Amino acid sequence: MPSKAAAPRGRAGRGGYLPALGLVVAAVVAWQAAVVVRSVPAWLLPSPARIASSLVADRALFAANAGTTAVESIAGFALSLVVAGLLAAAIRFSRTLERVLWPLLVASQTVPVPAIAPLLVLWMGYGIAPKIVVVALICFFPLTVNAVDGLRAADPQLLDALRTLGADRRRLFWQVEVPGALPAAFTGIKTAAAYAVVGAVLGEWLGGVRGLGVVMLQAKAQLLTARVFASLVWLSAIGVAMFGLAALAERLALPWYHTAVRERNWR
Repeated sequence: MPSKAAAPRGRAGRGGYLPALGLVVAAVVAWQAAVVVRSVPAWLLPSPARIASSLVADRALFAANAGTTAVESIAGFALSLVVAGLLAAAIRFSRTLERVLWPLLVASQTVPVPAIAPLLVLWMGYGIAPKIVVVALICFFPLTVNAVDGLRAADPQLLDALRTLGADRRRLFWQVEVPGALPAAFTGIKTAAAYAVVGAVLGEWLGGVRGLGVVMLQAKAQLLTARVFASLVWLSAIGVAMFGLAALAERLALPWYHTAVRERNWR
């Protein structure tokens, strides 16, 4: 008689996120209690209730500025995705380009983006352009590294077999290397999607007139700490939404990959 199948592990199952939700609820309750019991001033650490009140009272302000931050995040992410894809393909196609560009790519990460952002504002002004470039700079490295690693991970035996059948370099790239690189590439995409909002806020802090980052700076100067925390809630929502869209795109593009992972987790 066959044994019963083991219950799915990890995120599978309806209760997969309940522990995380319970932890968040417990943390919020403890936070509220600590602020009330210790009489912490609202300007120093607002209670969750005050933050929720700010979310409601300032909803028009947040809505007016969240769109700017979201556009900066998405545009910078998209720009970085295109450039990273082209660079990863160039590195994979040419050993010479790999030897020249790969060290420069790694070295570029030693230059802090906050040191470059003021120059971008000086060159491009206070519009949306420098913010998009800052987002692209922050997203660029994880996208490129994961794409290159995914292309390098192609099955050499499969490549040799197709070469013996007359497949040229371009056909090997599109039919073997690119499909095989997609799981690693989507890892970089999801990581960069989460980083994009950070880049947008950084750009707004260093030279912006609109956006949630500007709202945070103005609220901090006025000691409206609850509004600062409420801005963080909005930023988290944008970041989670971008990550969720990237994860959804991964599931739609790689149904076979998720099926294999799910079957492996069930064993």
